[in-house]
Amino acid sequence: MTELEGKVAIVTGGGSGIGRAIALRFARARARVAVVDIVEGAAAETVREIAACDAGKGEGAGGAGGAAAAVPCDVSRQLDVQRAFQAVLSRFDTLDILVNSAGIAHVGNVEQTSEDDFDRLYAVNVKGVYNCMKAAVPALKQRGGVILNIASVTATVGIPDRFAYSMSKGAVLTMTYSVARDYVAHKIRCNSIAPGRVHTPFVDGFLAKNYPGREREMFEELSRSQPIGRMGRPEEIAELALFLCSDAAAFITGSNYAIDGGFVTLKM
Repeated sequence: MTELEGKVAIVTGGGSGIGRAIALRFARARARVAVVDIVEGAAAETVREIAACDAGKGEGAGGAGGAAAAVPCDVSRQLDVQRAFQAVLSRFDTLDILVNSAGIAHVGNVEQTSEDDFDRLYAVNVKGVYNCMKAAVPALKQRGGVILNIASVTATVGIPDRFAYSMSKGAVLTMTYSVARDYVAHKIRCNSIAPGRVHTPFVDGFLAKNYPGREREMFEELSRSQPIGRMGRPEEIAELALFLCSDAAAFITGSNYAIDGGFVTLKM
């Protein structure tokens, strides 16, 4: 439980879903975690959970071990990102890990995707990752570090009605490769994770909006779309994130890891 002891990590989108699970897991691994989210209250709630674990309360009792801070930030705005990252550096003095988990989704094919939809996905999922890496790299160059981007299976395979989302996650994947190549000499490792369907609040909201009264039926149908027969859990993604950001993965850079219940390799 001390894989990240002494490390400082920024986790964007840390107020909910996969980002929240990663922030909590990193804290239990003794990292000091900056929970970055556009929803300040959600980031603060994650920090409260970390503090509760540290006090030996509730799930994860045994101590989170690391100080945590909630940092409100709109990752699509470069100045906002620069201010937020500077606040983290001022508080923790250094930076070792950046996890780009902040992201939004859109359902629809190219005809159903408006210009506003496309621009919104690009601003958060593509420009947001760029903004955060641009702000983090100068600090990571000081003594090396890790960048982990949350991509998606949609970056490499075609999925119905995910036009803009697939565009954005394809960009995340290729940015990962580029940064890994450009900064390997600076001892910065850059990798990505490509989750399949993961049971997050987005899934529940999507089902409630599009299938009122049939949520359970459609949840089971979506679960069966993955060969393993279920959706992933955010905590499972967090375990892979922990490994890739730890020294145990010191020989891994420029790689993309599917964690999808066999969706890509067994279904296609």
